[in-house]
Amino acid sequence: MSQRVLTTESGAPVADNQNSATAGVGGPLLLQDQHLLEKLARFNRERIPERVVHARGSGAYGYFEVTDDVTGFTKAAFLSEVGKRTETFIRFSTVADSLGGADAVRDPRGFALKFYTEEGNYDLVGNNTPVFFIKDPIKFPDFIHSQKRDPFTGRQEPDNVWDFWAHSPESTHQITWLFGDRGIPASYRHMHGFGSHTYQWTNEAGEAFFVKYHFKTNQGIRSLSAEQAAELVGKDANSHQTDLLQAIERGVNPSWTLYVQVMPAAEAADYRFNPFDLTKVWPHADYPLQRVGRLVLDRNPDNVFAEVEQAAFSPNNFVPGIGPSPDKMLQGRLFAYADAHRYRLGVNHTLLPVNAPKATTAQNYGRDGFMATRNGSRHDKNYEPNSYQGPAQTDAALSAPLAIHGWTGTHEAPAHVKDDDFFQAGELYRLMSEDEKARLVANIAGGLSQVSREDVIEKNIAHFAAADPEYGRRVAEAVAALRD
Repeated sequence: MSQRVLTTESGAPVADNQNSATAGVGGPLLLQDQHLLEKLARFNRERIPERVVHARGSGAYGYFEVTDDVTGFTKAAFLSEVGKRTETFIRFSTVADSLGGADAVRDPRGFALKFYTEEGNYDLVGNNTPVFFIKDPIKFPDFIHSQKRDPFTGRQEPDNVWDFWAHSPESTHQITWLFGDRGIPASYRHMHGFGSHTYQWTNEAGEAFFVKYHFKTNQGIRSLSAEQAAELVGKDANSHQTDLLQAIERGVNPSWTLYVQVMPAAEAADYRFNPFDLTKVWPHADYPLQRVGRLVLDRNPDNVFAEVEQAAFSPNNFVPGIGPSPDKMLQGRLFAYADAHRYRLGVNHTLLPVNAPKATTAQNYGRDGFMATRNGSRHDKNYEPNSYQGPAQTDAALSAPLAIHGWTGTHEAPAHVKDDDFFQAGELYRLMSEDEKARLVANIAGGLSQVSREDVIEKNIAHFAAADPEYGRRVAEAVAALRD
């Protein structure tokens, strides 16, 4: 094979890539050295703004295969027949830390999945927990500010973390998940994934159902204690990335089985919990898991920056048969995720290979902007409607319409029979074994005992006591012991 020629960005051959041009031997550099200036300027711009949340991530390609008939619930083409396979890309992530953070930390994990379907890309953006800390997106920036590095100290502050939670009792359920035994997954392969939000499915007859997604790991659940995690971080801060990469390279392809909970739309109004509250689950006794298919990861990205860092997921990327619900947090994310990518990657980020449709072609009238590569020819119009056979609407709604009523304004979510902030957290606590309860209490006390204000500690303990009196008492005793 002949040696390839090194060139500049414009394609001109490079004569010397070892020495900069100077004014004489040992003299100052010359502004006319185009190759030097191009290399330095290009290097200065190698990093794009990292994600504010979910900055640290890993990804892989794979496929989703339908194993069970769900056509009675949705008309989505990629779910239309048993045995059908759809190419996918997944991005796992931690939430709070920066791009250079460690993998084995106590933090929720992002579980973002892109289906390259024949009807366009469908993005399912979830976590490794079925619930979240808040139920209204107006609180999201404040929540993240409380969890990220303090503007003055430059580090995550227990005072900020627990002060926000003290004033947000709806966080009690997710805190109980996060500080329990599954709070630090041993790897991305050994954790479940959840859509977390409630979504809507619509079948061919136009019937609507509300659904929740559950991806159950086929590798089995494996988690780390705080001590094991600290040791692992010291040995390999990239432990989850290392594990995922090496497993797939060895041909040990991780997989998950997808189940859904299905609620007929008519049952939502009278359900005992608000079915659109992200801090709540639907008990399986009410809506059992129904199997849909399996997700298999079988190929690593060739370039982490191009395919993981530039991967853009947005929950408003729906396909016919799938749509949103009145879930407030989901509604906020329908805007926020896409807007974050327009800021980070530019308005044309959907043209990047990892984000572009693979089983169909995007056809619309979007033009121009930074890095525009698909602006059409002289024969293509950039407006609609037109008389030139340009892309036209289908008049077929992606999902069933949602009924609305009442007055505009800032409203709290409607209360259902069991809609308090503590009931499900208490149910989760009472499901735990004695050993699990002890570890949960120790994990919470380890963080809460570092808070400087007694009133913040007391407010948080009151939340745990409201979930279960024993829960609150044990946390209070553990915190007191650590502060003596």
